[in-house]
Amino acid sequence: MQDIIHLLPDSVANQIAAGEVVQRPSSVVKELMENAIDAGATKVQVLVSDGGRTLIQVIDNGIGMSETDARLAFERHATSKIKKAEDLFALNTMGFRGEALASIVAVSQVELITRRADDELGTQIVFSGSDLQSQEAVAAPIGSNFKVKNLFFNIPARRKFLKSTQTELNNIVSEFERVALINCDVEFSLVHNGIELSQLPVSSFRQRIVNIFGKKINSHLVEVAVDSTLIKIKGFVGVPESARKKGVLQYFFVNGRYMRHAYFAKAVQEAFQNLIPAGEQVPFFLCLNVEPSRIDVNIHPTKTEIKFEDESSLWKIIHAAVRESLGRFNVLPGLDFSAEDIPDIPVMSLGGEERAPISAPKVNYDPTYNPFKKNAPEYRAADNSYWEKLYEGVEKNNEVQSPQLADYSADGLFASFSSEQPACCDELILEPIAQYKGQYILIPVEAGLMFVHQRRAHIRVLFEKFRKQLYDKRGTIQGLLFPERVELSVTESVTLEGIIEELSYLGFDVSSLGGGTYTLSGVPSGLDGLDPVHMLIEIINSVMEQTGEAKDKLYEKMALSMAKQMAVVAGQVLQPEEMATLINDLFATEMPQYTPDGATIIYTLQDGDISRFFGK
Repeated sequence: MQDIIHLLPDSVANQIAAGEVVQRPSSVVKELMENAIDAGATKVQVLVSDGGRTLIQVIDNGIGMSETDARLAFERHATSKIKKAEDLFALNTMGFRGEALASIVAVSQVELITRRADDELGTQIVFSGSDLQSQEAVAAPIGSNFKVKNLFFNIPARRKFLKSTQTELNNIVSEFERVALINCDVEFSLVHNGIELSQLPVSSFRQRIVNIFGKKINSHLVEVAVDSTLIKIKGFVGVPESARKKGVLQYFFVNGRYMRHAYFAKAVQEAFQNLIPAGEQVPFFLCLNVEPSRIDVNIHPTKTEIKFEDESSLWKIIHAAVRESLGRFNVLPGLDFSAEDIPDIPVMSLGGEERAPISAPKVNYDPTYNPFKKNAPEYRAADNSYWEKLYEGVEKNNEVQSPQLADYSADGLFASFSSEQPACCDELILEPIAQYKGQYILIPVEAGLMFVHQRRAHIRVLFEKFRKQLYDKRGTIQGLLFPERVELSVTESVTLEGIIEELSYLGFDVSSLGGGTYTLSGVPSGLDGLDPVHMLIEIINSVMEQTGEAKDKLYEKMALSMAKQMAVVAGQVLQPEEMATLINDLFATEMPQYTPDGATIIYTLQDGDISRFFGK
């Protein structure tokens, strides 16, 4: 029998390894930007075309490379950062494995031009899928210029699974912002298809946050600063008023490296306990400095996850640091009156006359009273006049019979409302009889008593209305007398540009003024009492969270965001006519029993359950 195990060719092994490091164009941007930072660059330019598909170019003014280093840098595990295993626990640089360039060159066409300050000429080196095409001396400025072309050109299956240009650009912007945020002493710029999206000069950490995410965030930041033996923390957290359910800006940096850490994020979240509504989160930008020997960054291919030596102690420090900052900047509510601080409140007198001293009221009661005594005078069975008056007219009202309805049993309640036969709902006349606690509409049906969650019902109705507008490409725009000014971050601007046509179908008239500034000249009708700018940003944030590429998914995200913001709120009192209209509109939808995100709208309390409760 022949042997079946064999060694993979280097080209195949490199492509497999590239799958861990180079997942999409944004991965290339991240790796090249981090290499530029490690090279001591003070200026980094990022230029991309077609969402990074056809070109990713990163230019820096770092120390550059020699002819030999330029060639060796593209070999696997070639690195200047570590020489022995112990060096892994004393890292102060961004990259160290020596896999990035080897992985990138395995799945793309790469051109590098680089020169050191001491060299008269630089080096130009060209690769195509790990194959060296040429290497020669050329005139070049100090630093490095990487051009990555036609990503995944030699792996069509991987290239096919790249998302739309808009989605890939969003991911590139996210990686660009993560690297740029923490490296405030470096000047960055981002250009897409010849259009400059971001220009970030050297600045303080707070100013870098403002430059990336807009001026509005500046007033919402509270400084955090702690210096302990285990960890040093510097940065900012948002005030409670900045809490949001979606699109929250949350960034952890450890020793200059971006990381995700759900456990530490919970420490920040719990510091805001009872200060923000349930389900909302606050933004934070926290830089953690820990001894390299106390962390392990070598647990994830992209190094976005880090293991700490004593996470529970660090959790407590982070939580206490945030809590202390909130109190120091008077964010925490509280009243602290000592006994000496209680003022004497004078008793006012009328007409200058002295009033009698105020004494506590006395409660008079009969200790011998027995409510269960049959001859208690308060409960004379013979006197029925009071009860007769109380129920006058009830019998007359009960003569009004409910209309004959379809089968609303547990098995047949929604059988009539399948998406194949929505028209049958037109034959039903549902008459609401009451609104309970401003949240539920009560309707008598043959099977019992139906409860309809009014807000969820309204969400379903509005969702289908807005989704139809998107598919029909027709919406009504109500012009604003005074247009609103909207400031967006780079990520939000990129997302908005991709959905600006769809927004017009919903009723928004948005135009760009450049530099992330937009003007809102028209809004959908029926926004009385709502903030159109906030609504627009919520729609943008909901689209940013989308992972799919199908148009119907985009439409559903936008329609659902609009519906949730415009639906009636819990506790809103509805008139009988409004309840009837809402119920009729609900049962005219495709799926009245559930909201678009799966929440239950209708529940029927069965007659049998009611009877059993009363013991019948």
